[in-house]
Amino acid sequence: MPSVPSHLPDASSHLNEGFEYRERLGPKADGCTVLAYLSRYYDHFSAPEWTERIASGLVLIDSEPAHAARILQRGHELVWRRPPWIEPLAPLSFTVLYEDKDLLAVAKPAGLPTLPGANFLQNTLLYQVRAHASDAAPLHRLGRWTSGLVLCARNHNSSRELTRQWTANKVGKRYRALAGGLPAWEEITIDTPIGPMPHPLLRSVHAANPHGKPSLSHVTVLERRTDSFLCDVRISTGRPHQIRIHLAAAGHPLVGDQLYAAGGLPAPDTKALPGDPGYHLHSAELKFIHPGTGREMVIECEPPALLRLTA
Repeated sequence: MPSVPSHLPDASSHLNEGFEYRERLGPKADGCTVLAYLSRYYDHFSAPEWTERIASGLVLIDSEPAHAARILQRGHELVWRRPPWIEPLAPLSFTVLYEDKDLLAVAKPAGLPTLPGANFLQNTLLYQVRAHASDAAPLHRLGRWTSGLVLCARNHNSSRELTRQWTANKVGKRYRALAGGLPAWEEITIDTPIGPMPHPLLRSVHAANPHGKPSLSHVTVLERRTDSFLCDVRISTGRPHQIRIHLAAAGHPLVGDQLYAAGGLPAPDTKALPGDPGYHLHSAELKFIHPGTGREMVIECEPPALLRLTA
C-alpha cells in the first residue's frame, strides 16, 4: 500500500493551531484556588508561568476569564486556551496497510507519537491519520519510538467490539525486537508483574514490580547475532513498556534501551526517560475478529531492516 505524505509541509517552522484543554472539575478542586489547582495538577508549568497565563486571559472558568485567587468548586468547567506553538520534530508520513468502512490499519514510523501529549499535537499519528480518514481513532498506543502496526476503528460499533476483544485478551499481538546478549533458551514465557517504581527524574515509571499488575509475554528467538538476538514477542497483556520491561527482567534489555537495565528496573541513577530513542521494537502483527464480518483477520507489518532475518 502507498505511503501517505504529511499534511504539514515543514514541521520545523510552522506553528500548530493551538488547543483548548477542557476539564469538568471534580471533588479534588473543592476549596482550591485557580492558581493552586493548575500548579498542582498541571505541573508541567510552574506557578509563575500559570500566573502569567491566567493574567493573559488564557484560563477560563465557566466561560469567564479566571482570577488566580478564585476559589473553585466541583462542577465548574475549566478551559485553558493554549496558544499555537512549534512542536518537536517527528516523521509525519505513514503507510496504509488495510482499510474498509469499519477499520483502518496503518504502519507508524519510529519517532511519531500515536496520540497528543508532551508538546505534541499535530505531529502525531492521530492528527495525520484523521487528515486521511476523519472518522479513524487508534484503538491502542505504541510508544513514540516503537514502529509498526496501529489499528484504528472508524465507527462506534467497531470501536466497542474491538475494545471488548482487547479487554478480553482476544487480540493476538506479535512484536519483533532486538535484545542484548545471547540467551540460554530458545523460548521463554515471562510473567513478571508490572507497576509504578521510583525514577530519579519522574515521580515514577512502569517497571518490574512484585506488587504490580499481572503481565505475560512469550518470547521466541529467531536469530542469534554476535552479541544480540532477534526475537518475536507475543503478549497476552498490554502493560506500558511491557516488552522492554520483560526482556530486561529476563536479563536481556533491548539493544539501545537507555532506561531499563537487566532485572526490569530503571538503570541506577539514570536520566533516561520512557520516550527516549535508541531501542529497537516493532509491532509486527495483529490477529482479531473483524467487527463487521465476523471473520478472523491477520494484519502484518514488515519490520525495518535491522529487525529482519538476515538468512
